[in-house]
Amino acid sequence: MRAMVLNNPGVLDPEKIETPAAEDGDVLVRVSHSGICGTDLGIFRGGIPVAYPRIMGHEMIGEIVESAADGVSAGTRVIVDPAVFCGTCYQCQRGQFNICPNGGLIGRDRDGGFAEYLTIPAGNAIPLSDDIDDKQASFLQVLTTCVHAQELAPVRPGDAIVVIGLGVTGQIHCQLAKASGAGIVIGITRSAWKRELAEQLGADATLEPGDDLKSRVLELTGGRGADMVIESAGRVSTFAQAIDLTRVGGRILNFGTFTETEGKLPFYQLYYKELLLINARASKGKHYLPSVDLVTKGAVKLLPLISHELPLDELGTALETLDSPSADSMKIIMRH
Repeated sequence: MRAMVLNNPGVLDPEKIETPAAEDGDVLVRVSHSGICGTDLGIFRGGIPVAYPRIMGHEMIGEIVESAADGVSAGTRVIVDPAVFCGTCYQCQRGQFNICPNGGLIGRDRDGGFAEYLTIPAGNAIPLSDDIDDKQASFLQVLTTCVHAQELAPVRPGDAIVVIGLGVTGQIHCQLAKASGAGIVIGITRSAWKRELAEQLGADATLEPGDDLKSRVLELTGGRGADMVIESAGRVSTFAQAIDLTRVGGRILNFGTFTETEGKLPFYQLYYKELLLINARASKGKHYLPSVDLVTKGAVKLLPLISHELPLDELGTALETLDSPSADSMKIIMRH
């Protein structure tokens, strides 16, 4: 089969490799579409360690073509839940499957979806109805992570929500917050076109970072500040910004993936404001059906967030595009 193989950081090669076979309890999926995530970019750069060679990719849909599991049939259209867990550890027994210490992520800890085929545990293959098309379906895994995060840190009716970073997940968080009854949703980014897109998708206001940022947020929130800031940029500097913009007694949802190992934070403000910090990682299988429902009802719009659709052979180009600060890129979908 064809696969895009990462042999070392920054070294991505198209290769012909043996098609895997479904073993006991597994299914073989023919991948039709896959999405690129910031995690893939982190792996590609070498910032997120993996064992080489590695086939990346953890956002994918396709069709089961071979099954070695009871009750699972070939021909079923599925989305792949990339979180693998043991089911027996303390976290799993408490329902925290997404942070199982014995588990891992398909595409990081085992080969993923930037290939023609992949094998996965049958329980990670979630049937998809025809109510949602391939482009949006390949995007659902991202939505589930945002749904999981806002389940941990619920938006309360009337809340003032600030979202820092209006990339893919920031745009989704804005939409989810509005769907949950937020009184005002404010998006923050330096990118003018991302601000415009966020407002088209329902954000009440968008701001550019600057010296007057805090005063603008106070003005828009009636002088109190944000009830919750969703940090979706994944930088220490924007985490510090989140602390500054959150009201006394408010909440911060850290959603961005931080790869920095040091930086300055206003720790006294963190203490003085009695801020509640919530960190979210991945999602659970139970979040897929609600995510499908949000899309089919139109509460969350995914298609406007897709900026590129490219053939799998152009994965290297897609990663370069995602990594370019000057590119008008949002979500990139790969066709297989």
